[in-house]
Amino acid sequence: MKITKVYTKTGDKGTTSLVGGIRIGKAGTRIEAYGTVDELNSHLGLLAAHMTAGDDRRTIEQIQSILFNVGTHLATDLSQTPLYPSARLPEDATKQLEEEIDRTLAILPEAQGFILPGGTTAAAQAHVCRSVCRRAERRVVALAAEAEVGPEIQTYLNRLSDYLFVLAKKLNFIAGECEKMWHNPCE
Repeated sequence: MKITKVYTKTGDKGTTSLVGGIRIGKAGTRIEAYGTVDELNSHLGLLAAHMTAGDDRRTIEQIQSILFNVGTHLATDLSQTPLYPSARLPEDATKQLEEEIDRTLAILPEAQGFILPGGTTAAAQAHVCRSVCRRAERRVVALAAEAEVGPEIQTYLNRLSDYLFVLAKKLNFIAGECEKMWHNPCE
């Protein structure tokens, strides 16, 4: 698709158009939800840029594509506009994340306690992605309290943050980077 015009001026007064053409305010819960998913997708792009080519980077790129489906779902007021069939999550999207989590945990040493986000640049970025994903999940929960949102969206985001946590651990492990354990300085 060729982009012929980037600016439309239709949002200059604080509104935007949902899928189906309905206009709503840019400060609404729905916009916060899919805007945070978009932010997560951008952070995932940065994570992929810090990763070496291979299965993990391909998984991140696949997740980015799925997040476009999530964003389209959230940008659709289901009470007024049917969801595009192409915007549905792949049936096995959450299951694939669970399988990746299980595969990753099988190779990692068991850790005791809480870890501080960090390590390699890629691992640190995976932690940023994880925290943004948690915020996106909270925004979707807020939206679901006032509008119809498929439950698979919340489930996917919840599992995605779990995946990003173990991915950060894996990236550090593969690089031979020791994780820093949290300790309470008041103890």
